[in-house]
Amino acid sequence: MKITLLLLLLSITIGTLTGQTVEQIKADNQNYIWGEGTGASLNRADQEALGMLIGQISTQIQSSFTVLKEEIVSSGKSNFTETVKGVVNTYSSATLRNTERIVINNEPEAKIFRYLKRSAVDSIFTERERKIIEFAKNGEHFESTGEIAYALRYYYWALTLLRSHPNGGKIVLTDGLGQSKLLISYLPLKINTIFSGTKISIINSIKDGNLTRYNLNIQYNKKPAQNFDYVYWTGKDWTNIYSSRDGIGYAEVAGDEAVKEIKFKAEYAFEGETNIDNELRDVMGKLEIIPFRGSYFNVQVAPTQAKQTLPETRKISTLEDLILSEVANTQPYDSLMAIIVKAIKAKNYEKVRPLFMPDAFEKYVRLLQYGDAKIIGDPKFKYVAFESEVMCRSVPMGFHFKNNTRDFTENVIFQFNKERKVSNLTFGLNQIALTQIVENTEWKIPVKLVLLDFLENYKTAYALKRLDYIESIFADDALIIVGKVLEIAKTGENQYLNNKIIKYNRLTKEDFVKRLRHSFLSNEFINIRFEDCNIVKSGKGDEIYGIQIKQDYFSSTYGDKGYLFLMVDLKDYEKPVIHVRTWQPDKDPNGKIYGLGSF
Repeated sequence: MKITLLLLLLSITIGTLTGQTVEQIKADNQNYIWGEGTGASLNRADQEALGMLIGQISTQIQSSFTVLKEEIVSSGKSNFTETVKGVVNTYSSATLRNTERIVINNEPEAKIFRYLKRSAVDSIFTERERKIIEFAKNGEHFESTGEIAYALRYYYWALTLLRSHPNGGKIVLTDGLGQSKLLISYLPLKINTIFSGTKISIINSIKDGNLTRYNLNIQYNKKPAQNFDYVYWTGKDWTNIYSSRDGIGYAEVAGDEAVKEIKFKAEYAFEGETNIDNELRDVMGKLEIIPFRGSYFNVQVAPTQAKQTLPETRKISTLEDLILSEVANTQPYDSLMAIIVKAIKAKNYEKVRPLFMPDAFEKYVRLLQYGDAKIIGDPKFKYVAFESEVMCRSVPMGFHFKNNTRDFTENVIFQFNKERKVSNLTFGLNQIALTQIVENTEWKIPVKLVLLDFLENYKTAYALKRLDYIESIFADDALIIVGKVLEIAKTGENQYLNNKIIKYNRLTKEDFVKRLRHSFLSNEFINIRFEDCNIVKSGKGDEIYGIQIKQDYFSSTYGDKGYLFLMVDLKDYEKPVIHVRTWQPDKDPNGKIYGLGSF
């Protein structure tokens, strides 16, 4: 009886305290912001409560959005109040869901109460400020390496998030010398600096039926741009986005009339890639794209340009000269490659079947079907001796996808066996990753070639959806870790400062392959881009290597960015074995990622 009475009193006390807490918060407008919602489900009630809470937050901080206000007032295109509310709403899917919540009634007549202290409102925006600064630093890094597509992307993304921050006009980036740069003026300056340092010229033109293909030389600060994304005007409309690399791109114009000028526009907003970050995607959807006049390039087509040839891209390194001397007689390979290039241009793929090994011919056909492949210009063939085989490197090709808004440029590598038949085809690494491997002074030439061969086969396997190859290179007991960003609820005064954790799941080889199969079936194309590469050899005497790569994964339905680590046994380069594969979206707080020392 005493226990029953005690439980009853405790129940009444808890109910009273909860009711008093809600009423006290509602009455204390000086210190609290709150929202209340009802619905048939808790989720619907919670959405309504968050909507009301967002409205109050918007009212409190509206005057702080000075950057956005100036932009909207000057353009006269949007309602400032509604835009601010929409921008604040972009925080709701993550940070705002971690405000305090009280369930007043359960389903089916659910009622939710959400609240936070007014003093805690500023801390909601801390994580976004961190991301703005991170993006700006990424832009500086890629600008320094000549990867101007990535530089423009991160600079503009930083500017977009800056416009969505109530203190956007005051956020600064501090460099290594302690000098501070006000981002609201620094970011547009950097974007315009890239435009002014970029030059597009037409090298030659090739007539192909009703089309004329103009081969481009794209430079940044008088050096080949490592990458550059652009569209061009056809006379009726703008094209899909073209992704060039190593200073090589192209444009195709229909019709028999001579073209005197082609108008290009640099891609800098990268709206189609914002799905790698949900927060960024939401903000981009709320704000107008900022126009940059410098992003347009009017390129003259001179009659003499038709007689020019495509210039060589930058040399890989002095190592390439050493390897080239080992291929004493290149004439037989020149003849074979000339036949293959001619067949590709004529789209007469079957004609060269006798020049390929059966497996390689299947890859060849799949590669050409990867995206309506085209040879760019008249390639200058470069040969590299590799064991008993010879690689023909750097055949630039463009790939167009009918159902998507992006085209790619890749350097294709043809590998010949000792019978001088094509035994393999791969997409080459970009110049940055290539240089990091080739210029390593600790490894001998054969080791570098094995690493290049492995990474280029790995990249190509995803593009051509070669599930059989990927399955074959993973050990049956491989440690496979995938990472995922999770939003977590916190309590206490600092709950808004960092509400993200990374959850890692270990997959079996079988589960990993199942995921890949689903991804391959659901995407028209997959393109992997390696931005940075760090390779360390295990000190245990075996041919075990730890490969850390910053990877951009881009497909027709999905995209992400992160850090890939592979621990691979390359003792038999023809049969590499991956023992560990991890992926994480960001470095840890100490700036590190998984490596050999982690296992």
